[in-house]
Amino acid sequence: MAAEAPSLDEIERIARDAFRGLPPHFRALCGDIPFVVQEFPDDDVVNDMDLESEFDILGLFQGSNLADRSGHGGRPEPTMIFLYRRPILDYWAERRCALGDVIRHVVIHEIGHHFGLSDDDMEAIERKG
Repeated sequence: MAAEAPSLDEIERIARDAFRGLPPHFRALCGDIPFVVQEFPDDDVVNDMDLESEFDILGLFQGSNLADRSGHGGRPEPTMIFLYRRPILDYWAERRCALGDVIRHVVIHEIGHHFGLSDDDMEAIERKG
């Protein structure tokens, strides 16, 4: 029997579970953030980030942080984390590790890079899991 790749909804569920398992101070950086799972990044993301291929990105944090949202008088850019299913599945297949670990890694790094955490800080958060 052949195994089926997880659906967009399953990837989102895994991401939400991973997010809930992160340290509270780390989750507080972005509050109740939506996860948007797409097969691939859209053409604007590929072009804006000057990617060679749509497989060159696993996720993207987009939007303002909590401080910007609460102090902004107008309408701040919506904050969300995009996860790209096909690139994540390729990365997972190449490394032969648990899919949940890959998605958790992507979530941690998208939040961490957006908020300027060091690689050491992000690695410490990953080790706590």
